[in-house]
Amino acid sequence: MAVSAHQRRAFKLLAGSPDGCIISIMLAHGLKPELLADLVRGGLATTKPETVSTGGKLIEVVRMTITDAGRLALAG
Repeated sequence: MAVSAHQRRAFKLLAGSPDGCIISIMLAHGLKPELLADLVRGGLATTKPETVSTGGKLIEVVRMTITDAGRLALAG
């Protein structure tokens, strides 16, 4: 599977984050929502909603993690 430059950027962010990366951070790095959705649909990444506490407030975020298939695509 050929990996685009944008996919490689996303994979590197995810692979460098043992607990995954909050999607808003990935968007702040210039990655497009469509790209992130394609990674999930392709089985290369997963998402999980969670609640985090910041500044005494609870907020909902979505954390994305790379799958084994995503790691293989990055290595290939």
